[in-house]
Amino acid sequence: MSLLNDPPLLAECRRLGPILSNLGNKWSLLVVVLLGDGPRRFNEMNRSLEGISQRMLTFTLKGLERDGMLTRTKFSTVPPRVDYELTPLGHSAIKPIRVLVDWIGANFAEIEINQARFDQRKDAE
Repeated sequence: MSLLNDPPLLAECRRLGPILSNLGNKWSLLVVVLLGDGPRRFNEMNRSLEGISQRMLTFTLKGLERDGMLTRTKFSTVPPRVDYELTPLGHSAIKPIRVLVDWIGANFAEIEINQARFDQRKDAE
């Protein structure tokens, strides 16, 4: 059955798009998995997530907080301390994320082969 032939399903996919886009990006997935082991401070996450800029980490954390996936707790210490922790909703996302990561791992070689074939065809055109 085509998605286009099922208007309610198509509408549902469109409605879920922004949430999937936010949660489905690589940094959000990595932050959720990282926080699955317990609360973390900003700088600790920044060091653990190789390649992420402070700006992108801030953006990612705000998006996940907006969606209710994590909480941000600010402590009045010197220097100020901020901890991020998954909410129950955030914890509930870990299992499907692991399923997706396992699927990618099981199919990674085939995907790489397909990407190389595609790139070769595009280069030949």
